[in-house]
Amino acid sequence: MIISDYLYGEFEIDDVLAELISSKPVQRLKGIHQGGASYLVNSRWNVTRYEHSVGVMLLIKQLGGSLEEQIAGLLHDVSHTAFSHVIDFVLENKAEDYHEEIFIDVINKSEIPIILKKYNFDYEHLLFNTTTWKLLEQPAPDLCADRIDYTLRDMYVYGQASLEEIQKFINDIIVHQGKMCLQSLERAEWFVKTYYQEVLDFFLDPLNIYAYDKLSQTLKLALDKKIIALTDFLKEDHELIELMNSSNDRQVQSLLKQLHPYVKVRVSQSEFDIHQKKKTRLIDPLLYFENQLIRASELSEDVREMNVAAKEKFQQGVFVKIL
Repeated sequence: MIISDYLYGEFEIDDVLAELISSKPVQRLKGIHQGGASYLVNSRWNVTRYEHSVGVMLLIKQLGGSLEEQIAGLLHDVSHTAFSHVIDFVLENKAEDYHEEIFIDVINKSEIPIILKKYNFDYEHLLFNTTTWKLLEQPAPDLCADRIDYTLRDMYVYGQASLEEIQKFINDIIVHQGKMCLQSLERAEWFVKTYYQEVLDFFLDPLNIYAYDKLSQTLKLALDKKIIALTDFLKEDHELIELMNSSNDRQVQSLLKQLHPYVKVRVSQSEFDIHQKKKTRLIDPLLYFENQLIRASELSEDVREMNVAAKEKFQQGVFVKIL
């Protein structure tokens, strides 16, 4: 199977990957927006979990990762619920990891184990031992394929990064002692800046904050009224909205109608309607410098300053006034 991606180009992939891509759990991700509620208030914020999952797989492949790690990359987000991380606000889950909590159950109830067994893979070892894969996931502030792809993909689609810049960054990545690192301080500074455009300027955009708050209120109410059940979150975004709309419940429909592209909001600490905090996300890439691995912040004042400012903003949260 030949697969093409607007960030990484064209690749020939193994049969097992092609079959997994065609499976229901992976295809469902085409209907799950990575930005959660954001697409409801800005139609341009429309990157899907499917695009991201395929991208993570291809980035791992490009960096020389094994077929097993490519499979793990493709499947790492199959348990994401409708509207992605909005579920964490509905359930007041500050770790924002509900999809990880249900991952094993979602895999076991799908056709994925059958597909992997067909190709002689031990699916439990491959998917349930997350520490095995060093390229796919790493704790912050390290680089990893997941963190890199969602940043580059969103920022490219939303006009904050060019393909030329992205290609220069990807070409600068090497793997040393099992760690993903960069060779150029310039590329490290570029990625730190771009990452904070993603997790601060986009994730904490006041319009995004509004959308998360309003949709989580709506979903909580729909759950309380038993219009939807927790299991319904394993549907696609539009299916969950259709369920709520079809209920004819006036309160739920009134809240849904407040999610539209003409909402006007602004940041205001003195007079606000919403105060929201999200999980702190910091980045400090490793550099291969003079035959050793060293943090970018040890070499760059810019990186140190960006990290201090980011930490303060995450701790403070965002205060939003609805106009």
